[in-house]
Amino acid sequence: MKLHGKTLVITGVASGIGAETARLARYYGASVIGIDRQPVNMTLDAFHQADLGEPASIDALVAQLPARIDALANIAGVPGTAPVNAVARVNFLGLRHLSEALLPRIAPGGCVINVASILGAEWRRRLDLHRELADTAGFDSGAQWLEEHPVPQASCYQYFKEALIVWTARRSQDWFARHSVRVNSVAPGPVFTPILGDFVTMLGPERVEADASKMKRPAYADEVAEAIVFLASDSARWINGVNLPVDGGLAATVI
Repeated sequence: MKLHGKTLVITGVASGIGAETARLARYYGASVIGIDRQPVNMTLDAFHQADLGEPASIDALVAQLPARIDALANIAGVPGTAPVNAVARVNFLGLRHLSEALLPRIAPGGCVINVASILGAEWRRRLDLHRELADTAGFDSGAQWLEEHPVPQASCYQYFKEALIVWTARRSQDWFARHSVRVNSVAPGPVFTPILGDFVTMLGPERVEADASKMKRPAYADEVAEAIVFLASDSARWINGVNLPVDGGLAATVI
């Protein structure tokens, strides 16, 4: 698995999965441009601070990025304990805005990798809604659609991870056909990151206890990073439109 000569843009790089992905990608030879709201304490080839929930901030960021990149790893996100509007803007609308802005710069054979979640597994139940949201044109149109289709606080994290899985699948079709850019996602289960406690609060003790009985342990961030870096490499050159579970088999326990 080699990334020599490749340039990766990685969001959420200050901690958790983003930080581990950056370290691993540089180990395999990539040049890594990191993005986060918080400063970093690691070696990168470049770093930019940006608010990925604000389109103006994203546009200013894009103006500073190289004319050619090989992969975009959308790892930044906020937990479901944040206000619904923040979850929508960072976990879906901003992610989409950044991806669409960078698409013309992604070299043929390159890719976008989105971090979804095992909690997005029920996307089929709301497929028509997720298709409608995916087909809105731009950040503002998406925000307007969400005003007309409000999402409850209690399920907002799951909802926007479902929406991300659907958007990933839809873009994997036209972006690969027209631009030779692959689009995939990974779906972690619980992960030892700084926001793990937020997920415990969000899901409640009953759900957490039920899931804990089905799994050996939460993942370590580097275990998820391995899957992301693989999808960014040429070893995954014919993998497109996949939502890859990285959960130690937790999703399989429903069967």
